[in-house]
Amino acid sequence: MAIPLQAPDIGIARRRSRPGERVIVGLLALCGLLSVLVTVGIVLVLAGEAARFFAKVPIVDFLTGTRWAPSGGRVDAGEFGVLPLINGSLMIAAGSLLVGLPLGLATAVYLSEYAPARVRGIVKPVLEILAGIPTVVVGFFALNFITPSLLRPVFGEGRVFIFNAAAGAIAVGLMILPVIASISEDAMRAVPNALREAAFGMGASRRVVALRVVMPAALSGITASVILGVSRAVGETMAVTIAAGNTPRLTTNFFESIQTLTAYIAQTVSGEAAAGSTRYQSLFAVGATLFVITLGMNLLSIRLVRRFRQAYQ
Repeated sequence: MAIPLQAPDIGIARRRSRPGERVIVGLLALCGLLSVLVTVGIVLVLAGEAARFFAKVPIVDFLTGTRWAPSGGRVDAGEFGVLPLINGSLMIAAGSLLVGLPLGLATAVYLSEYAPARVRGIVKPVLEILAGIPTVVVGFFALNFITPSLLRPVFGEGRVFIFNAAAGAIAVGLMILPVIASISEDAMRAVPNALREAAFGMGASRRVVALRVVMPAALSGITASVILGVSRAVGETMAVTIAAGNTPRLTTNFFESIQTLTAYIAQTVSGEAAAGSTRYQSLFAVGATLFVITLGMNLLSIRLVRRFRQAYQ
């Protein structure tokens, strides 16, 4: 007669865990707790200093003002209107998408659907190396090559400022290209081959399979890569500061000098602002604005990923 087998007592197995495992679990939990505490500390510092700033400058005037000139010394809505800085950040983000999105998606489609394994093994590491180039180097490349050698010969030297939003947008677009390409390619390669084989079996070409089967199936990953790229574009500092300048201007002309939220922070922390002054506190107000924008983008990314996610078995 067969003797029934009994499942091991999981509770006993847990109680008999090795001391080293408990130490590792504790360290992992401590790391997770530390990251939460750091985030909470950053939010509290931003909120505290921003509240002191908004006690002097009304938040409505801050969000709707069209002039940003904190060095003037007066505390009024005209000098602390953040719209020019937001406008500059959005111009850089939009312009970088025009550069990075089509190139990134085209690269992802090629690597996922067309490139041989040997070519993919070479191109993808090169893309990741491109993502690791220091932003200062990219900024100097935009200042010394993109503006004088690309933009001015095409659009005219008199129309294009030496510091301009177009050069900053192109530089940031090159920086977010590896992010969009790499994450999108991973999402496309995660699509089951059964979908491709079914489409090929119905007579579809490789282009139709890539654009109408694989890309819609990987839409959640592609969307996440795009929003991640936009978040990096909004938060980019040095490349934009070097290429686009530090002139807060409410404009839609990409050939003029602008200033972004991050560029103002980088400019002001150089030591000119006295601690406790309105200009010093404006750093935290601008930082809180940038924090809210990036947080909103991350929440939008999570929502879109959940909405378009497709599970395959």
